[in-house]
Amino acid sequence: MTESNYDILGIVEGSTEREIRDAFRRMALQFHSDRGGENEQFIKIKQAYEDLKVGKKYPDTDIERLKNSRVYSGDTEEEVRRKNQVLGQELSREMKEAQAWAARLQNTGSTATRLFGSKTLGEIELERKANDALWIKGNIMAGSLAYGGPITMQGNISSPSWTEEFKTRICVTSGDFKFVNAVENKYRIENGAILEVENGNAVVGNVFGRKFRAQDPQGRVGIYRTIEHRTHIHVPRGKIIAENIVNTVLLEADSIIVLNMEDDVIARAREVLFYGDKLTYDCVIELARGGTIRFFANFTIQGISGDAIIKLEGGKQVRLFDIKTKKIRDLADEYVPDKTRYSKDTTMVGGGFTITYDMLENLSKKPTRKSRWRLGL
Repeated sequence: MTESNYDILGIVEGSTEREIRDAFRRMALQFHSDRGGENEQFIKIKQAYEDLKVGKKYPDTDIERLKNSRVYSGDTEEEVRRKNQVLGQELSREMKEAQAWAARLQNTGSTATRLFGSKTLGEIELERKANDALWIKGNIMAGSLAYGGPITMQGNISSPSWTEEFKTRICVTSGDFKFVNAVENKYRIENGAILEVENGNAVVGNVFGRKFRAQDPQGRVGIYRTIEHRTHIHVPRGKIIAENIVNTVLLEADSIIVLNMEDDVIARAREVLFYGDKLTYDCVIELARGGTIRFFANFTIQGISGDAIIKLEGGKQVRLFDIKTKKIRDLADEYVPDKTRYSKDTTMVGGGFTITYDMLENLSKKPTRKSRWRLGL
């Protein structure tokens, strides 16, 4: 897939100078080394921004590569789309063959190693181990792969942005999916890819979706439409363990353990354990009946937006503001029998306090004595 400077910044061709600048600032914060990002990726983003400021659509390295590539010729949008379509078909076929190869080995109890993928964009190595695990080394960029045992991966998972036909979908029907040292290696699932783990857990690193504005398909001036590539991780009977979840993502699991959530993230689970200090206003936690939420970091109330929403399975919605300001000592005795171990100002958010579904369902909206005094009641 040909990647332009617009693609690198996650925006549509023809974006305004302000949109380009805002996209650069957003991604720079995400990938800067001071925030734990990869220096190489930050340099790539910065170069894309500098190129677009002077009107360059493609990075120099890509232009040189494209001149000698059998999957790209020409500069027109139609030519790029046609070549990318061919590439998507090639990758999709390779993934189907990889799935059939792995299934044959599993059926016979055999072990083997083989390369799949595109020589143009890079190959991936699959190895079936004697313990029934499938190891994947390399980046998966398109197509579907299902396997009936655990998968361990060293690489990234992405999905093509120009079509839904070749969307990347990885399915583990039995066992866990995990990245090797996901946090240290900064492995990513991104751009609308789907990971399904039917009977196991998912241990992943950073998860990113993609959302951008595109010009009206009918060419009307000043009219735009929003295009989403929502990355989806579905683990109905197990845990999702992740680091940063950013920009148009859906997580579904029995239990979700996460560091930070930013920019239109939906977390749907029975249990949510939140260890970071960033939860933005447009994130939603959908809590199953009988579930719990715990915020572990201390002194993070400013970083956790009061406008984030908790949706209960029964239909009630609670703004995070309501529990950020709710004192534990004001809760009913049935929820906190021993309140003396909490200070009078300790709120429900922070310190690992267990917030139950019933607490949220019956959360009192009555003002505290202090707020009543301020209101003159």
